Amino acid sequence: MRRRTAADPTAPTAPLIDIAEAAQRLGVSVRFMRRLVDERRIPFHKIGRYVRFDPADIDRFVMQGRVEPIHA
Repeated sequence: MRRRTAADPTAPTAPLIDIAEAAQRLGVSVRFMRRLVDERRIPFHKIGRYVRFDPADIDRFVMQGRVEPIHA
Protein backbone atom coordinates (compact mmCIF):
# COMPACT_ATOMS: atom_id res chain seq x y z
CA MET A 1 0.00 0.00 0.00
CA ARG A 2 1.29 3.44 -0.93
CA ARG A 3 1.65 6.08 1.77
CA ARG A 4 0.75 9.65 0.90
CA THR A 5 3.05 12.46 1.93
CA ALA A 6 2.53 16.21 2.04
CA ALA A 7 4.53 16.51 -1.20
CA ASP A 8 2.25 13.99 -2.94
CA PRO A 9 0.09 15.87 -5.50
CA THR A 10 -2.72 13.31 -5.09
CA ALA A 11 -3.00 13.94 -1.34
CA PRO A 12 -6.17 15.78 -0.26
CA THR A 13 -5.60 19.53 0.12
CA ALA A 14 -8.58 20.12 2.42
CA PRO A 15 -10.31 18.03 5.08
CA LEU A 16 -12.32 15.20 3.58
CA ILE A 17 -16.11 15.52 3.67
CA ASP A 18 -18.75 12.87 4.24
CA ILE A 19 -21.46 11.77 1.82
CA ALA A 20 -24.09 14.14 3.25
CA GLU A 21 -21.81 17.15 2.87
CA ALA A 22 -20.88 16.10 -0.67
CA ALA A 23 -24.57 15.71 -1.57
CA GLN A 24 -25.33 19.14 -0.17
CA ARG A 25 -22.40 20.65 -2.08
CA LEU A 26 -23.74 19.18 -5.35
CA GLY A 27 -27.38 19.90 -4.54
CA VAL A 28 -28.39 16.25 -4.86
CA SER A 29 -29.74 13.60 -2.51
CA VAL A 30 -27.57 11.29 -0.42
CA ARG A 31 -29.14 8.39 -2.31
CA PHE A 32 -27.89 9.83 -5.62
CA MET A 33 -24.39 10.26 -4.14
CA ARG A 34 -24.41 6.62 -3.04
CA ARG A 35 -25.33 5.64 -6.59
CA LEU A 36 -22.43 7.68 -7.99
CA VAL A 37 -20.09 5.87 -5.59
CA ASP A 38 -21.55 2.45 -6.37
CA GLU A 39 -21.17 3.07 -10.11
CA ARG A 40 -17.64 4.47 -9.57
CA ARG A 41 -18.64 7.71 -11.35
CA ILE A 42 -17.10 10.01 -8.72
CA PRO A 43 -13.73 9.78 -6.96
CA PHE A 44 -13.90 8.87 -3.28
CA HIS A 45 -11.76 7.60 -0.41
CA LYS A 46 -12.71 4.47 1.48
CA ILE A 47 -11.61 4.73 5.11
CA GLY A 48 -12.63 1.54 6.82
CA ARG A 49 -16.35 1.34 6.20
CA TYR A 50 -16.67 5.08 5.66
CA VAL A 51 -16.79 6.89 2.33
CA ARG A 52 -15.19 10.33 2.21
CA PHE A 53 -14.67 12.88 -0.56
CA ASP A 54 -11.97 15.42 -1.29
CA PRO A 55 -13.70 18.76 -2.05
CA ALA A 56 -11.27 19.28 -4.97
CA ASP A 57 -12.49 15.99 -6.49
CA ILE A 58 -16.09 17.19 -6.17
CA ASP A 59 -15.17 20.43 -7.97
CA ARG A 60 -13.41 18.48 -10.78
CA PHE A 61 -16.44 16.18 -11.10
CA VAL A 62 -18.69 19.22 -11.59
CA MET A 63 -16.35 20.77 -14.18
CA GLN A 64 -16.14 17.49 -16.14
CA GLY A 65 -19.91 17.68 -16.60
CA ARG A 66 -19.76 21.21 -17.97
CA VAL A 67 -21.32 21.60 -21.41
CA GLU A 68 -20.30 24.60 -23.47
CA PRO A 69 -23.02 26.45 -25.41
CA ILE A 70 -23.21 26.08 -29.18
CA HIS A 71 -22.39 29.35 -30.89
CA ALA A 72 -24.44 30.10 -34.01
